[in-house]
Amino acid sequence: MFYRDDMAVIDNILSEFLRLSNARAALLVDKGGHMITKRGSTQSFDSDTISALVAGSFAATKEMARVLGEEEFSVMFHQGLRDNIQLSLIGDRTLLTVIFDEATTIGMVRLYASETARRLEEVFTEAKNSDKPREADEEISEDFSSSAQTALDDVLGF
Repeated sequence: MFYRDDMAVIDNILSEFLRLSNARAALLVDKGGHMITKRGSTQSFDSDTISALVAGSFAATKEMARVLGEEEFSVMFHQGLRDNIQLSLIGDRTLLTVIFDEATTIGMVRLYASETARRLEEVFTEAKNSDKPREADEEISEDFSSSAQTALDDVLGF
């Protein structure tokens, strides 16, 4: 779980990565296919669908690596006519998904993605090991349950 201060650091790291690499978008996805955060130009595709597909692709590639005697492949690259995607494993649960086109090169993306992955790993480790008390991003108001029940009754016609 990441808190607001963690997310601000993560988003800043991704924004800096995009500026340096000239990639179009960067998504942070967990291995279950859930979007953690995204930065860059993501309007031209469904981020949630990409997240699920990225996780599936990574799982399939992990099995392929196992068959070949590798524990897993930590970086994957998919090249298209117009768009390319690079996936980098960060830690044991997170995938940095970079979408880029001809405005940059695979070399630039790989160079900056490896440094970005290292920095993100530090943030993840610090967040995991932090013993300082932190507030959750949002608190559920006391009347949430009542409001939710009323909304459900309205939807279901009760």
